[in-house]
Amino acid sequence: MEWNSEAGRVRGVILKKVVSDVRFKGYVHHASRNDPQYFIQSDKTDHVAIHKGRALNLVRSRAAGKRKKSAKH
Repeated sequence: MEWNSEAGRVRGVILKKVVSDVRFKGYVHHASRNDPQYFIQSDKTDHVAIHKGRALNLVRSRAAGKRKKSAKH
């Protein structure tokens, strides 16, 4: 999966959905059921970051788009 985040485009996986306040890297990240946050691990660097759900967007990969187009022919 690829995600757009505050830091730019990241390819990785969601490790955990957080629905209550959590301390991570010295900071308290506020989360709730209505405004969750997600731990995401980068495929490239294995770096783990936390982001609010509203800051993340699923981005369709180019390869998936090409497969769909060629399937129409």
